[in-house]
Order: sequence, then structure tokens, then C-alpha cells
Amino acid sequence: MLILGIDTSGRSGGMTLAEGDQQTFRALESSSIAGGTFSAQLVPTLAALLEKQQFTPADIGCFAVASGPGSFTGLRVGLSAVKGLVEVLGTPIAAVSLLEALAILSERRGLVTAALDAGRAEIFSGLYEVSQGQARRISENLFTQAEFLRQVTSPRPAAIVSSDESVVQMVAANGGDVQVKLFPRPGSELIARIGLSKLLRSETVSVEELDANYIRRSDAELSFMKSK
Repeated sequence: MLILGIDTSGRSGGMTLAEGDQQTFRALESSSIAGGTFSAQLVPTLAALLEKQQFTPADIGCFAVASGPGSFTGLRVGLSAVKGLVEVLGTPIAAVSLLEALAILSERRGLVTAALDAGRAEIFSGLYEVSQGQARRISENLFTQAEFLRQVTSPRPAAIVSSDESVVQMVAANGGDVQVKLFPRPGSELIARIGLSKLLRSETVSVEELDANYIRRSDAELSFMKSK
């Protein structure tokens, strides 16, 4: 089965074309997309990947898309593109949280707290139960740094992982003996791999159900909402 993994949640993004089944997963090719060019480059990058690998959009068996947390603009572009393609193709969608991907990437078992720097002295944190390469979400929350520190310094059976050095440094400076393990930021290949696993477990979403988990709404959108 052909899987397309898409990640537009960060300052830069990318997509991976992969194939797999119950036993195997193989990334065929990945392409990066520079930050600020998502809207202009996402569809051409996809077309180039498919052409090089001699596939068509109709060959894609699943779209695996990073649903956040991430920037408003980047996620909106990525998810809108997927929704448009799925409306035409009828292809299943697997939505993957970056916090979920980070918990799986850590290869820890049991309770894992995955944390990302949300800026403005805030932390996006997810608590997951990880087992056999799967992560079951218990909670996801946007905390202030003080709130996050209170969470992880209370009786804590969970391992703590992050892909942001700023989170590690903040906890080291204020969290006593709490340790945070640093991992690379999950990319589109891991999104594709997790997406395949979700598809095989029938954990897909419809176009209507696909929604972004924004770190925060854009200032323009917040102003509009307040004016209504």
C-alpha cells in the first residue's frame, strides 16, 4: 500500500512517499519544503514525488498528516491540501499528533510525557501510554511553564521527552532533579509510518473530522473572533 506522509507543522516541513503492509514499511523518497513556501510548494512537491516514483494520486492508499501542535498557517495549508485531495480521491486519512509521534520515537514503554516549546513561555504537553510502537493519548494540554513544571515535578511515573532544547534547558534550570530526554523532531517519514499503523487499525478520520491542533490561533483570527 502506498502512503503519503505530510508535515507542515513547523518552520520547515516535508513529505514522504512510502509503502507498507502489516509486516513491512519502506520509505521510497522524502522531500523537504522550506518554511514560508508551504502554500506554493506543497502540491508541486507532491506531483514531483509521484512522477519520479511513477505513481499517480489515485495510487495513494492513505494520507498520513501531522495535525499539530504547530503553527496556524502551516497546518492550515497542509490540512487544506489533504482535504481537497481526499474530496476528489476518497482516500483514507490518518491524523498524527506530533506529541504522539515524539512519544513513539522515544521508544520508551509505559507512561511518556512529550513536550514541545509553544513560545510565549508556554509548553504543549501530551501524556501517552506507549506500548508496542503505539501511543494511546491520555491527555494533551497547553501549559504555562510554571504549570508544566508543577505537572512534571509532582509524583511522576512518566518519562519526559522533548525535541526542543529550550524545554530541556528550562526544566534543568527549574525542575530540580527532573530529567528530560532530547530527541530529534519527528518528520514526515515517521508520520507516514504511524499513519500506516493507524490505517491498519482502522483509526482513520473523515474530511470533516480532520482538524488542526494549533499551538495558538493567529493574532488576526483572535481579533476577528473577539469582534464577533
